Amino acid sequence: MGRIEEQEQSRLNNFNYLKENNINPYPYTFNKTHNSKDIIDKHSNLEKDTYSSETASISGRLLLIRNLKKIIFLDLHDMTGKIQLVAKESEISKEQLELINKLDVGDIVGVTGKIFKTKRGEVSIDVQEITFLSKSFLPLPDKWHGLQDPEIKYRKRHLDLMVNKESRDTFIVRAKIISIIREVLDKKGFIEVETPLLQPLYGGANARPFVTESFVWKRQLYLSISPELYLKRLLVGGFEKVYTICKNFRNEGIDKSHNPEFTMLEVYEAYKDYNYAMDLIEEIIETITLRLFNTTKIEFENKTFDFKRPWKKLKMKDALKEIANIDVDTLDDAQLQELLEKNRINLEEYKRGLAIAELFEHFCESKLSGGGGGGGPVHIIDHPKETTPLCKLHRDDKELIERDEPYVNGMELANIYSELNDPILQEQLMVEQKDQGKSKGENHPIDSDFIDALKYGMPPAYGIGMGIDRLVILLTNSQNIRDVILFPLLREEKDKVSE
Repeated sequence: MGRIEEQEQSRLNNFNYLKENNINPYPYTFNKTHNSKDIIDKHSNLEKDTYSSETASISGRLLLIRNLKKIIFLDLHDMTGKIQLVAKESEISKEQLELINKLDVGDIVGVTGKIFKTKRGEVSIDVQEITFLSKSFLPLPDKWHGLQDPEIKYRKRHLDLMVNKESRDTFIVRAKIISIIREVLDKKGFIEVETPLLQPLYGGANARPFVTESFVWKRQLYLSISPELYLKRLLVGGFEKVYTICKNFRNEGIDKSHNPEFTMLEVYEAYKDYNYAMDLIEEIIETITLRLFNTTKIEFENKTFDFKRPWKKLKMKDALKEIANIDVDTLDDAQLQELLEKNRINLEEYKRGLAIAELFEHFCESKLSGGGGGGGPVHIIDHPKETTPLCKLHRDDKELIERDEPYVNGMELANIYSELNDPILQEQLMVEQKDQGKSKGENHPIDSDFIDALKYGMPPAYGIGMGIDRLVILLTNSQNIRDVILFPLLREEKDKVSE
């Protein structure tokens, strides 16, 4: 029998002891009165080797057991942190001592006892009674203080959260970020709405969709790649301030900043343009940093970024001039194509605006907002009109659109438009761009129902689409999008494939 099998058998024997002694291994409730952090914070000034007058009942998982015969030390972890339990043979009943000796690392227990500080200065609980709450039949990873294999972390998130406090903290911060976003928007009078995830026609972005089928209706449906066209219908219907925090699905590869299923914030406000939208996104993120960290400066990848408003604005063409020393306005189409070929940039179909956007991505994206001395985000504004059919033409240059993408450390955080509300032009642009990205399955279909909705009249408006996952990566100094999604999509395990 191998070591793991021996451990599992030992745990099973301990479980059988509970049943043989009429101890319910799965009680229904436990009256918890405290959590570990509150106990430690409240009694931090207690003198060493001194007892508080307070008794606490606390519950959680045991992640360390040190049995020194006369005294047993146990580390109990709950949602807020860790606290030491001390069971003294001379002060507890024989039945309680036997129960403690049958505990395994990973078991969930409830404990009642006096709060005290040890001679070494550690706030602890002197155990008076332990209640068994749930059995751990499988041994925890050998290095219980941290899973080192990212593959196991992502596939077995329950183990990661169990033993890695840093992972739990990341997802707590994620929840707070979403909560603050809602609070900011709700205070401004925005209404949170829901849009369908199953759609008869996908749209709102250039992406390959996931395709499914309705068994009852015998028709093809798509998982949402964006809620944009539904939110604009709400503007047509009379809503003036709406937002949604939703799941989007894009049938694409996985890398540090992409997961096929991700969370998006989309915001739309009538009667305002992309300048107001830039102010709002700055306010939202500045508020988050101040509320969470008490500063607008955050550390990411050993650099410092300052989210204090206002952020820098830079036109896409000017970014090419500043960063790559390329003035696209002085180059004709032949020269642009030569530049693409020289840098091995392939376009499915040459269009001047797409060429400019590709050159920007190639030369500039990775160099935006280098941090270090407090550098902050930068808005890249005024993109070529060929990059999307859903954005309003620029009021001063009809070859451009009023579009913005804020970047931090070379990572795009959001997409912002002055929204196109001219149904005639909308249809024209959708037709012109319907084959862009076709070879990759990313072409934008023509949504005639949406165009019909626009024909009733949509007010001028801005729209914001911000990836929640990327924002969490940035604000938690995480390395990968899978570190901030509780259950990321993963490749099939190798052993299952071989089977």
